[in-house]
Amino acid sequence: MDQHKPSVRAEALELLRQGVANRIVAERLNVPRGTIGWWRSEERKRQGVPYERSTDCPRCTGRQYDHEAYAYLLGLYLGDGHIISKPKQHHLSIFCNAEQVGLIAAAATAMVKVMPLPRVRCRYKPGCTEVKSYTKHWTCMFPQHGPGKKHERKIALEPWQQEIVDAHPWAFVRGLIHSDGCRVTNWTTRMVQGERKRYEYPRYFFTNVSDDIRELYTGTLDKLGIAWTHCTRHGNPYNISVARKADVALMDAHVGPKY
Repeated sequence: MDQHKPSVRAEALELLRQGVANRIVAERLNVPRGTIGWWRSEERKRQGVPYERSTDCPRCTGRQYDHEAYAYLLGLYLGDGHIISKPKQHHLSIFCNAEQVGLIAAAATAMVKVMPLPRVRCRYKPGCTEVKSYTKHWTCMFPQHGPGKKHERKIALEPWQQEIVDAHPWAFVRGLIHSDGCRVTNWTTRMVQGERKRYEYPRYFFTNVSDDIRELYTGTLDKLGIAWTHCTRHGNPYNISVARKADVALMDAHVGPKY
C-alpha cells in the first residue's frame, strides 16, 4: 500500500473529504479499492474520528421510501422476524420456508426497497432460509424491537407506522399471512337427499401467540370489511380464520398463498 506516491494519497484523501465514494476514488486514481479504504481508516485514526457507517435510514435522514414495501415488511417482521442489535452485530432477519422461493425473494426485495444501502444476504439452514439485512438502523424502522419474545411484551404501532398501515392495509395483511398464516382447504360432509356428500372450501388462517399482533391483524381486517372468527384450539385462541366465500376471494386477490 505504501508504493503509491504521497501526492496520490493526498489527492485521494482530499476526494474522500469531499464525500466521494471509495469506489469512485479508486477508479479515478487507478488505486485498488482496498487501499483507498485503508487510507481512509488510517486518516480517521490519525484524527481520532470514530468510524460511522453511512446510512440511508429514512427515519434518520428523512429520505422518502416505499411505504407499501414497508407495510409488507412490517407484517413479515411481526410474524417471523427479529432484530439483532449488539455493539458489533446489527441485522434484521426474516425466517422463511426454504421451499418458498417466492417468499424469500419478496422479503429481500422489500428490505432493499425500504433501505437500499445495507447488504442483504440469505443464510440457508435445513428447511429454512434466513433473509438478513445488515444495519443497526432497522431498530429505527421497527421500534417494536426489544428484549425477550414479542408475545411477552407490549406490541403497538407508532403513529407514523399506523398511517402507513392505514394507507396500505393489504400489504400489511399480506406480510402477516406470508409470515404466520396460510391458505388451506377444509372439508365437511352434509346429508343431501339421504346421501352424505363431501364439500370442500378454502380458508385463511393466521396464527400468533401475541394478543397484540393478532389484534393488529384483526383490526386491519375490520377496516377492510373482512369477516373473521377465532378458532380456539386446546383452549388457546391463537388462530384467526377467514372463511366466508366473498372474503376468501378478496384475500386471494390481494394476498394469495405463500409460494
